Formats: sequence, C-alpha cells, structure tokens
Amino acid sequence: MKGVWTITVSAVALIASAGGGASALAQAAPGGAGLSYNNATAVDDTATAPDGTSASASSASDGAYTPPLAHGNAQRKRKRTKIIPYLEVDQTVYDQVTPHQPFVTYTTVAAGVDVQLNDKRTTGFVSLRYEHHFDEAGGIGNSDTFTGILRTTTTIIPRTLTFDVGGLATRTSIEQSGGVLINPIENQGSIYQIYSIYGGPSLSTHAGIVGIKAAYNVGYNEIDQIYHYAQANGGAQPDLFGHSLTQQGMVSAGVRPGAVLPFGVTLIGSYLKENINSLDQQLIDERAGVEFTQPITRAVALVADIGWEKVAVSQRNAEFDGNGIPILAANGQYAVDRSQPRQIAYKTDGLTWDVGVVWHPSKRTMAAAYVGRRYDSTTYYGSLFHAPDSRQTLSASVYDGIYGFGSGLMTALQQVPTDSTVVRDPFSGNVGGCYTGTPNGAGGAGGGCVTGTLGSANALVFRSRGFNAAYGLNVGRLNFSVGGGYTTRRYIAAPDTILASENGKLDQTWYVDAGISGPIDRQTRFYVSAFGSIYHTDTYVYGGTADWGVSGSLVHHLTDRLVATGSFEVMGVNPQISQDQLETLGQLGLRYNFR
Repeated sequence: MKGVWTITVSAVALIASAGGGASALAQAAPGGAGLSYNNATAVDDTATAPDGTSASASSASDGAYTPPLAHGNAQRKRKRTKIIPYLEVDQTVYDQVTPHQPFVTYTTVAAGVDVQLNDKRTTGFVSLRYEHHFDEAGGIGNSDTFTGILRTTTTIIPRTLTFDVGGLATRTSIEQSGGVLINPIENQGSIYQIYSIYGGPSLSTHAGIVGIKAAYNVGYNEIDQIYHYAQANGGAQPDLFGHSLTQQGMVSAGVRPGAVLPFGVTLIGSYLKENINSLDQQLIDERAGVEFTQPITRAVALVADIGWEKVAVSQRNAEFDGNGIPILAANGQYAVDRSQPRQIAYKTDGLTWDVGVVWHPSKRTMAAAYVGRRYDSTTYYGSLFHAPDSRQTLSASVYDGIYGFGSGLMTALQQVPTDSTVVRDPFSGNVGGCYTGTPNGAGGAGGGCVTGTLGSANALVFRSRGFNAAYGLNVGRLNFSVGGGYTTRRYIAAPDTILASENGKLDQTWYVDAGISGPIDRQTRFYVSAFGSIYHTDTYVYGGTADWGVSGSLVHHLTDRLVATGSFEVMGVNPQISQDQLETLGQLGLRYNFR
C-alpha cells in the first residue's frame, strides 16, 4: 500500500500543479450528523465529519454560503503556485528519562516536496516526505517513514463541475486497547502507518428555477504493520482496522423561498457504503428526504427536514480451529469464516426528522443548531463559522453519526481547507492535527481536525458523537492556531460472534493542538507547538492512555536554498496499566531546497 499511496499522491501533485487538481465536495456526509442547512435554498452545502469538522461548499453553488473574502480583493491577492522539492539530513539525540534508558542517537535522511497551488483553476496544498533512520547507538534500529497530506480543489467547468482530492499518510503508535498515540517517536514496538486517499466530482447547476447538486467520492484507507496483541485475561483482543473502501454520494434539487412557495423546498438523497476487511464488515446508509426552509428575517431561517433512512451494519464471524480457538491471519487479525452468512449487527429502517434554526447575518458569520430523530434516538448537531476580520477565523461543530474508521477519516479530510498551512513535527514528521484556512483565502471557510478521527484504530463500526473547534489568528507576521475537541465511539458488533462482547462498549478521546510561528529576522523563523490527548475505554483491562508533547524549532536560511534547523521536544505518555514515559529529544539538521 505504501508504494501505491506514494505513486498516487505524487501523480496528484503533478496533475494539480498543471491545473488538474480537485474541488471541495459540496455535500452532506452520508452517515454523518444529518443534513446541514447553510443557505436559503436549503440545498446542503456542509459535510460533518466524525470529529466535528465542517466546510462550506464552493461558491459555484446556487445561492450557497460563500466563504468571506473568497472573491474580489482576495482574488487579486492570490498567492502564486510554489513547488519546493528538498533533501534533508538530521542528527537526533533521544533520551528516555522515565523509565530511564541509555541515550540514543540516529541520523535521518529525508526527501520531500512542499507544494502550494493557487491559479485560476486550482487551489490546494501537497506536502510529502520520505525518511530513512540510520541507527547509531541505543538499538532503536533502522526504519523508513512516509508522511504527507494533500488537499486540492480544481474547477473543471466554471461554476458547474469541480473535482476534489485529499489524502493523508501518518505514522502512529497503537495501544493494546486500540487507542492511538498522536505523535510517537520510537522506531520500535507498535508503530503503524496510516494511509488515506479519496477523490470525486461535485456538480452544481440549474434547470430553470431549480438548483441541482450532485457529488460522489470514493476513498481507500489502510493501516499497515498490524501487530498481534496477546489476549488479556483470556478476553477477546480488539480487532484492529486493516483496510476499507468507502463510497459516498448525494443528489439534491430545490427551489429558493419565494420562487414557487413562500418557503424553500429541496429533495435530497444520500448514500454511504463502507466495506471493511476486518470480519468482512459492511456499513450501508441510505436516506431520502424533503427539506423546508422558511426565512424569518434577512439573517434567520427556520429549517425542517423529514425523510426515510435505512442503515444496516453487518459482519461475519471469525474462523475457529478444532479446539474452538479463533484462527489468526498473518497480519494478526481474525481469519474470516466465509462459509457462514453475514450477521446483522445493527439495523434501522424508518422515519427520520429534524428541525433547526440558521443564523447567517453576513458572509463572515454563520451558525446553525438542530435537534431531531435518527438511529432510533434523539440527535443533536450544529455548526458555527465566524471571521470577525481578515486576520482570524473560528469554526466549531457538534456532530452525531455512524461510521467506520475509513469513512470517518475520509470525511474529516474533506473538511481540511485547501489553503491550510502545513506544520510538521520536527522529529516524527507527522502532519496530523488541526487546520484552519486563511480568512483572505479561497480554500473554504473554517477549519477542521483529523486528531479525533485517529483517536482509535478499532475495526468495528461505531456511532460517534462529540464536538470540535478550531481557531486561527494572524497578528502582524505571527501566526497562531489552536484546535481541540471531544469524541465518543460506541461500537457495534453482531451477537454470537467473536467480538460480541464489544457491542455497546464506549471509548472517548479528548484532544488539543496548538501552535505559534513567526519571524525573528529576515533569515530566521521560529515554530512552537503543543499537543495533548486522553483516550479512555470501557474495557477495564486496558484502561486509558494520555499523551502530550511540546516542541520548538528555529529555521535559519544560510543561503537562498540552504537552510539550517534546530529543534527540541519534550513528550510524555501516561498509560493507566503500565509505567509512565517521559522523553526528550534534540535535533540539528540541514535542508537544501531545489527551488
């Protein structure tokens, strides 16, 4: 999968740089927190991800919400496209203070490319990096790491057809409980690679007074190097996510308030299907409904939706040997018994509804709140975007939906603004965390975090609830950002299967991510960042885990192309069932930029 991902994202970077990239998907996330309402036409413009992120549709939509300053002066201030390939050599010293271990030193050789795309057709960014670590002292061992993120938007037919591509490659440590550590350093133990890539078109057009939208996305997600954990206290091990294929689609047709009736009417259909290799799970979510929008004032509208939804989660059982012991595949997952039919883990088929209010006083501010009935229970969700001036943006979301690991990660990536700035961890190279767009940019309003989605690698489909917020601020030449949130996952498993005991189990993730950067002089810039997360699970034998870290870097341009770097980091891991860890790292490096 690593080679396929590398080739794919490299091709996307080249195509996008020539003006053939992608566009933000103007759709509700099927299987997400219900349909969202951002404009008077009631044609859906926002997707809500499992970690609560949200993004507005392209300005090509019929009456859709337009991000602030996405036109006019912002167009004249558009940054130029930049493609910067580089080579880098770093020397790292690693000290595990608690429990104490001897100093470790290793050398890193890296090659990568950073791309900012901004032309008449394409906006977006690509950041790819391959590293090889050479062991010198301490026995960590040689290793390879590939990390990267991409998010591109291209207009195929102006104001009509767009195409969107996104992807993520990151490395992480997965605990025995299935919990994910945000930023691992050690090149040993339970280190995993996570890959995600998706793409799809989005259509927005008219037929007379009827606004028509349609969108389709397909995505592939994978976790490599699955490690078989020994069972604890004789219980069943959590089945870690392997790979999945996800398809999302939506179509809508509607008229504005006053065009035919005093209120707006929109017909909406959505579809989500995820096939997960672990126990051959399948999630299908199909919904059709009608949405009514009644303006109260120029800034406030009431919205109501009623429809029919069918959700089904199914899976097969594990295969057992003659002694009744489950058989494990080579990757540590349970072998699937395909001789038996699928078993239904969850199914609902019936009426859904929600009502809400939308407040949209200007292009800089939009808020919405809803309550309704879905998944046989009451659901609440909403969103907020506010850009009080050209220097700052705030976005927040409350969400509720059913996902697998792959569909959740794919939907979260869809909400990353295309004009985000990528800041890597100086030691692991990871690019996950929270992203905020620039208020003057055309990359989509608000921002989003992928941290909550990566909180657990459990393979089971789950119902996710929680909230998310991201804030970005530019003060002079200083850039500041902070994001965080809380997410819960209640897992769904079929009765009389190997993981039946996991049905209804709950895990929770709290997370925060912050950073500040700015120039010291014309040749020198500083970066300071911090992160933290807490993971807790109902499975008492595993308990919970907290991890946190603070890092800082100085970047000094020796010449136009040769750059010297110096970094430090302090990290801690606090598991509930084992000894705490405290780690410090220092690094010096040289990078040569080819452009």
